[in-house]
This record gives sequence, C-alpha cells and structure tokens, in this order.
Amino acid sequence: MNGFNRRDFFRTAGAMGMMGGLAEMGLAQPVGAGPVLHEVAASAAWENDAPKHSINFAVCGMSHDHIYGMTNAIIRGGGKLVAFYGSEPNKVARFKKQYPDAKQMESEDAILHEPSIQLVLSSAIASERAPLGVRAMKAGKDFLSDKPGITTLEQLAAVRKTVKETKRIYAIMYSELLEVKGAIKAGELVRQGAIGQVIQTINIAPHQIVQGGGGAAGGADPRPDWFWVPEQYGGILCDIGSHQVDQFLYYTGSTSAEIVESQISNIAHPEHPKFQDFGDMVLRGNKGFGYVRLDWFTPDGLGTWGDGRLFILGTKGYIEVRKYTNVGVSKAGNNLFLVDGQQQRYIDCNQVSLPFGPQFVEDIVNRTHIAQDQEQALLAAELVIKAQMQAKWVKLT
Repeated sequence: MNGFNRRDFFRTAGAMGMMGGLAEMGLAQPVGAGPVLHEVAASAAWENDAPKHSINFAVCGMSHDHIYGMTNAIIRGGGKLVAFYGSEPNKVARFKKQYPDAKQMESEDAILHEPSIQLVLSSAIASERAPLGVRAMKAGKDFLSDKPGITTLEQLAAVRKTVKETKRIYAIMYSELLEVKGAIKAGELVRQGAIGQVIQTINIAPHQIVQGGGGAAGGADPRPDWFWVPEQYGGILCDIGSHQVDQFLYYTGSTSAEIVESQISNIAHPEHPKFQDFGDMVLRGNKGFGYVRLDWFTPDGLGTWGDGRLFILGTKGYIEVRKYTNVGVSKAGNNLFLVDGQQQRYIDCNQVSLPFGPQFVEDIVNRTHIAQDQEQALLAAELVIKAQMQAKWVKLT
C-alpha cells in the first residue's frame, strides 16, 4: 500500500468517469460535425379549402377494414358516398352504422348498373378485387381497390386490357405511401433533391395478426378464413409486400424492374400450413435498388400493429421514416430523420396534409393521373405477383 492515496485515487477515477460521460453526451464531436435540427412540418395551404370537385361513389365489398380509410380519403376529396353493398352481415352492419346516409344495395350489379355512380371502391376478398374492377370499368366506372389490387398475372392482363379499351382508371390504395404523412413528406424531400439521387430503398414492414389493444388496422377482429389461404389473399409478398414495392418504384423513380430473389416461410403457424408469416425480396430497377422484409410477428408490447420503417439512401444523404411509432422514445408516428452533408434533421410530420383524396377526385373529373400513376400502380402489382410466384419456400429447422 506504499504511496497509495485514497483521495487522489477517487479524484482521478472521478475525472476519468466524467470524461467518458462527456464523450457519451456527444461533447467530443469530430471536427466538422453539423447541428441537430428539430422541425415540425406544416400542413399544406389547401388543406382547409373546400374540395374543388364532387363525385358520387359507392363501396362494393368490405371484407377488409381498409375500406374505412379508403372511403374517408375520397370523402375528404369531395366524394359523396351514395351506395354500398357487402355480402358479410357483420361487415355490412358496421359499415351501415358508420355511413348511415348511404343506400344499401341488393347486389354488385345494382351498383355497377347505377348510372349516377362514377367511382367504385372495394376491399372484397383480395382474389375477387380485379374481376370486380374489370366489370366496373366495362360499366363505365373508375375503380379503387384495396391492396393487393391483383393476385394473378391473368388478372393483371385483363386489367391492363380493360384500362386500355375503356380509358377508365384502375387505382390501388397503397396506403403505406398514400395515407402516411411521413411517407408523403419523404417524397417531397426526394423530389426537392434533399438527398441527391436515390440509390436504394429498404422497407421493414412487420404486421400483427390480431392486435392486443384493438384497432381495425391491426386486425382487432378475428381474421376470416380467407386470410390464411394464399390463393385468396395473394401470399405475403403479393399482399402486404405490394405497399413496399409501390414505394420502391415511387422513391427510386424506376419505370421497369425485376425481382432478383424472393423467399417465404411459415415459421410459427403450423395450424395453417399454407400461410406465410415471413417473406422478403430483393428488387433491381432501372433507377435504383430495393429490399423488402415482411412478417406477422409484431409483439403486443409495441402498442400498435407494426413498427414500419422506410430507409431511402441517396448519393448526398439518407432518410429514415419511422411510420407508426418511435420505439423507446414516443408512441407518436410520422417521424422522419434526414442526414445530409451539413446536418442531421428530425422532422415531425404529423401535420403534413394527405393529397391523395383531393387529387384522385380531380383525376376522376379531369381524366388525369396525378394522385397515382396508372402504369406504376400496375407495375407494382406485377412485381409482387412475380415475387410470389418465384419465391423459394424455406423451412427452418
């Protein structure tokens, strides 16, 4: 113990601990490190304006509760819901309670042959949406389908043929882009060149089969029988993957693309042997690369139906969007993070305006494709169908 001085020892140890703490606090920043900026994105000036146009629309099939988001988007845009039809009594009862002013029709044909209806919306069983859309277009109406809007290449060919012949619109509600404020803001920043040329998108898209805390988006009700049958719901890549492939095309600007590799698996649902609870795919477009991971394993502790993440890599920076929550920090969604050559930015996007509804109603009236590019919507559908068809089934040991 010669030469040992307890007071000097603790003084030295304390100083060393403080230096470590300073480093952790970020005070030992490298030369040239830029500021961290916190912002709140503003709503658009037009948001409080009355819609420019009005159309009559109907709902035909409501097997998935996405129909409520779709319906509300068109109403925000100036649409008037005048009629609906559904074949499932529990779904019909809930929809009728939500929209009591709309007339309940006795059949699909009654809606398709009603001349005052300009637009038909549907969230019928996924495999039934495209045939209904073809009939609607041939009856002179535009069509907005829940995703996936198409489940086979034969359906896709029929949709493309009918679009060309009738000049009608076949839109697909890829809501994880069109109805997510953080994703809308990311698109604005990409178009402004905030991160340079986009190189790659990565989408992490976990979902929850039955959400413990309730909420229609997460499947609070027991899933119907068709949910477990790939021939009806399309398979995991075609179904929830359609959101992500649409974003890959949108952010990279790709007008052609291919599936490099895809795989699927059933890891934890042996009681439904054909169900797919995990899948991923790699994409290569003419203007960028993409990777998508999908699963049905969101735990109840998250408090929402999925911790969806979008990463956009550019030549001069990158963007991350934490769409539905900010894990361990806040339950608020629409969190956007941007890093470029000068700074780091956090942007709260919860006040951002959603343009799809007004733009789509204008498209119906003006025969334009501002809200959604027709070719891109159908290309996204084609890619996920092909990803599903060529996916390798992997069984983990």
